[in-house]
Amino acid sequence: MTEKIQKVLARQGFASRREAERWIAQGRIKVNGNIASLGDRIGPNDQLEVDGKSVSMQVEQDTQVLLYHKPTGEICTRDDPEGRDTVFSRLPKLHHARWISVGRLDINTSGLLLFTNNGELANKLMHPSAAVEREYAVRVMGNVTKEMVRRITKGVRLEDGVARFEHVVDSGGSGSNHWFHVLVKEGRNRLVRRLWESQNVQVSRLIRVRYGSIVLPKSLPRGRVLELSREDVAGLQDLGDKTG
Repeated sequence: MTEKIQKVLARQGFASRREAERWIAQGRIKVNGNIASLGDRIGPNDQLEVDGKSVSMQVEQDTQVLLYHKPTGEICTRDDPEGRDTVFSRLPKLHHARWISVGRLDINTSGLLLFTNNGELANKLMHPSAAVEREYAVRVMGNVTKEMVRRITKGVRLEDGVARFEHVVDSGGSGSNHWFHVLVKEGRNRLVRRLWESQNVQVSRLIRVRYGSIVLPKSLPRGRVLELSREDVAGLQDLGDKTG
């Protein structure tokens, strides 16, 4: 039985399918000593290399998922030329695989980040058709009116298309310390900030508190990691399986 290269790498946690496809296009992957092409398939007896390093054609491993409480000031790339702190430096080491982030948070956003060794699961959870709920606590500066809330829940046009909050809940506070909880079902870059900015309201603090069925524990300090239980992992897999 043969499989596409990107599927094998994703299943074993080396990369998402999309990232693996980029590696193939960049000529970073070889099969049996030859540079791979998109669409190539491999079997258990083939020799696979990524950046000159051999990849074991091991059997499928158990899916693991980590919950990380990201502080502000950390970036979500593996390496940074500017030497800034990266979320990956906090994670435990894996053998014959690597952690893949389920979405990202920008440098000024804190809160819940998920990582998994299963690239297929990561890809399903991030796919737009999955419409996974992401809930954020937002502190805003500016006077928020009922008309503003009506507009951003009905939908406003941004530079990359129409977007909206599924709901907006006033969580209290006043002046420059007014909090809301908002819900979105997509992972467009800086979406929560841009939706508020479309109403001339500035976000001064942004915390992701939920991703799908997973809630950020109040007891988990910033910068700490928690491995999810089998039940929680199964719930995420069920959620990913709903991807159309």
